Amino acid sequence: MPAAVSMGKVPLHWTMGSAAHPGAAAGPLERSMMGSPSTSSAEPRVRQGRARHTAGICFILASALCFGTMPIFARMAYGSGVDIPTLLLLRFSIAATCMWVVFVAKGLRLPRGRGLALLVVMGAVGYAGQAYCYFCAITMASVGLVSLLLYLYPALVAILARIVFRHPLSGLQVAAVAIALAGSALTIGRAGDGKPLGIFLGILAAVIYSAYILAGSRIPADITATASTAVITTSAAVTYAGMAALKGLHLPAGARGWLAVLAVAVVSTVLAILFFFEGLERVGPVRASVYSTVEPMFTLALAAVLLGEPFTVTRVFGGLLIVGAVLLLAREELRSSQDGPAATPSARRRPSPAVPPPTAAS
Repeated sequence: MPAAVSMGKVPLHWTMGSAAHPGAAAGPLERSMMGSPSTSSAEPRVRQGRARHTAGICFILASALCFGTMPIFARMAYGSGVDIPTLLLLRFSIAATCMWVVFVAKGLRLPRGRGLALLVVMGAVGYAGQAYCYFCAITMASVGLVSLLLYLYPALVAILARIVFRHPLSGLQVAAVAIALAGSALTIGRAGDGKPLGIFLGILAAVIYSAYILAGSRIPADITATASTAVITTSAAVTYAGMAALKGLHLPAGARGWLAVLAVAVVSTVLAILFFFEGLERVGPVRASVYSTVEPMFTLALAAVLLGEPFTVTRVFGGLLIVGAVLLLAREELRSSQDGPAATPSARRRPSPAVPPPTAAS
């Protein structure tokens, strides 16, 4: 789930048509085709728009694959003697360093005031807490099960937005929530490959990530996603530095363990986030959320091949229901944004900073 950032990504609640992403609801391909198709310059613009759109899809799929490998690499790291606080300290420290390099290279401005304070809390409490729940859950339940449960977060966001902000729920959103819950019931099944505590932590990770997204909607609009990600990952690293100071470090025992830790930080966090940002600029927020739904399926397949986890028909069907609910919510978001900025409260919101797909935050 994503920073997106990880354990996710922030698929559903990036602002529609904001100053940072003007015309995002229409998408780059459609925008490139605006104007008279009879002019001689129209065809190059259409081809350029198609190429840009295709590149955006590739970036989002690459991001989803990178995010999807995170629990696989984490399991490998655990096998080398790393404990969860140490793994997350190394992950966030390496990721924060990389994001600050990008921040400096782009010449961005550091957030200040209320925005900075909110980002620090989101990182030190929300991001760190969600990641801890997720990484604990995959030690007590199958990777595929936990990854699918995490993707309940769009439905949970809709519910929490209704409770906290009194946002109305459309009939389609209510149906999507019901489908997601039915999918989670099928996914859990008899829970033969997961302890009750592991399942609880997997659901709790989705709940925390949902609250994180709602908090991110209150970030001032002048704070860039790169800046917010750098501050949040740094704040999470400070939290785990404190835990390591109390419990001590348990570092990898060999080269294989260090490679797994580096893969979690670089491949499943930094590259996943940067790929997501590149794709987001090219296809817009709603389409990015749609293409990102392949992530839990990537994880399910990788867990079956590399970890020998069961690939049952019931679990696959439950996963498809959860992914289908995400697609319905994305469709509703797109419809609302096309009706105008006032059509939906989420259309007026600033995007949440990337965290783990949720896995980015994870």
